[in-house]
Amino acid sequence: MFQATRRRLAIWYTAVTAVLLLLFASGVYLYVRSTLIERIDDTLNHVVEIVERSLVIEPVNSDVDQFRINVEASFRNNADTVEDDHIDLEWFSPTGELLWSTLSEPLNIPIHANRTGETVRVIKGEKGTWGDSGLLLRQITQRVQMGRQVLGYLRVSHPWFEVTKPSRQFMLDLAIGIWLMVLSVAASGWFLSGKAMEPVGESYQRLKQFTADASHELRSPIALIQTNVQVALADLEWRETQTTTSLNYRQQLKVVERLTQRLGKLVNDLLFLARQDSGISKDVFSPCPLDALLMEVVEEQQLLATEKEITLTLDLVDPPASETSPELLENWFTLLGKWDELVRLFTNLISNALQYTPPGGRVNVELAHLEGNNRVSRIRYTTSQLQIKVSDTGVGIPAEALPRLFDRFYRVDPARSHSAGNTAKDNTTGSGLGLAIAQAIVEHHQGQIQVESTLGKGTTFFVTLPITLEY
Repeated sequence: MFQATRRRLAIWYTAVTAVLLLLFASGVYLYVRSTLIERIDDTLNHVVEIVERSLVIEPVNSDVDQFRINVEASFRNNADTVEDDHIDLEWFSPTGELLWSTLSEPLNIPIHANRTGETVRVIKGEKGTWGDSGLLLRQITQRVQMGRQVLGYLRVSHPWFEVTKPSRQFMLDLAIGIWLMVLSVAASGWFLSGKAMEPVGESYQRLKQFTADASHELRSPIALIQTNVQVALADLEWRETQTTTSLNYRQQLKVVERLTQRLGKLVNDLLFLARQDSGISKDVFSPCPLDALLMEVVEEQQLLATEKEITLTLDLVDPPASETSPELLENWFTLLGKWDELVRLFTNLISNALQYTPPGGRVNVELAHLEGNNRVSRIRYTTSQLQIKVSDTGVGIPAEALPRLFDRFYRVDPARSHSAGNTAKDNTTGSGLGLAIAQAIVEHHQGQIQVESTLGKGTTFFVTLPITLEY
């Protein structure tokens, strides 16, 4: 499918470029051809002007009202000059009779005045000099007169091959150039269409993987719900015939309720990610005191930490002593964001840290205000930002799993949960979307999230969020 689309794109690129090149080449060819014709016409007109000034005009029989052209005196010095320029001259009497010519054979073309230039084809007989194909000439005919008396006609001819020869050569050069350009555009179009199809192919592969993973995740709870409902219905039919306790029936309903809640959470997570990807999520940002938000999240997670015998702490890095502005100190940990999304972000990170930390371990959350051009854990910042570090002393993450840690439905080896002292129940509740949702929330707030981990020693997540957003 993608190869066919790539071919179509390349063909379209090539076809459109070829049409544009043909239009451009046609315009250039017509311009060059018209320029050559104008130059020849200008040359012919210039020759006519020179010859007219060199004509020897004499009175006829001492009659001051009648004049004639002395042909011998007028044209004796013109033959050699015009021959060198490939220009032929013909002089005709007022009646159209050829009196003098530089041509070896008369052209037998009717005389008519034409100052703008015309192209004529001269065809001789079987024994003619030019053969059956004839000869193309560019001609200008000038009527010479004294007052109202017509003294004769001067016709100047120029071979048309002076236009056709360079025109054909130019057309050949254009054709070769266009062909090479079309081949280059075809190769470039194939390359560029491949580049254009790469993100489409990647998106398609991600969509296929996402669909497969989502189908797999949804299939399991749905199958369990169906099984438990069937068992509950069978138990209900059995109870109708015998007197028994409703304990088994309630257990089946509780399992169905728990699976339904899990399924609903999974659907909500998928819907959240779909909205983030499509950009339809409404960006209603408001000032959020991040210190108060983290206190609330840590307080909510404190019960789970106590149950697992894990020490959960929150550290707020105090502003520098040089900072004395009351307004700035009051909003030291305040940023523009969405409260619910930020709560979800840090709830995911802290609950993950608690899940993979064994009893007796420690989970620490640190909030700091960063300013200036500094580097903290490979994150460079040049404006005011808030950095949150969620670190634990848990089992850690293998190095080969770090690049895919934020992929959707990706889960590290389940043995990590067992090594952290979790129950099988904890293992089945994860869908592999928590960190993907965390990354989507961070990117929605124009921030960055990174992770550092050492297997067997612990993991630290770095979240850096700008205090003000850029639009």
